[in-house]
Amino acid sequence: MATNRSRRLRKKLCVDEFQELGFELNLNFKQDLSDEAIDSFLEQFLREAMEANGLGYVGGDDFGLVCLAKRGSVSEEQRTAVDAWLKGRSELADYTASPLIDVWYPENAVNPA
Repeated sequence: MATNRSRRLRKKLCVDEFQELGFELNLNFKQDLSDEAIDSFLEQFLREAMEANGLGYVGGDDFGLVCLAKRGSVSEEQRTAVDAWLKGRSELADYTASPLIDVWYPENAVNPA
């Protein structure tokens, strides 16, 4: 595969200086939690942790990918804000948030900033 790509192609492919970062999120809810409580949690999560920080969430109830709501990368500060929001939630038994990864090509290393 060619590595000498034009700027336009690198942007279209989201590679090199146009790499976009996000992180994976695993949520483990408490066993005795009702479906209504989980739905309420997810609504609050989307509104307070995602939209309030300019982020988007793609996935299901218990696993997903957090990325920027527009073109670009999630910052470490945004990841920390989501982490802090999740720490204060009683609905979760535990959760894991991955380090920042390339959202288009997860197998690729993160380019140094």
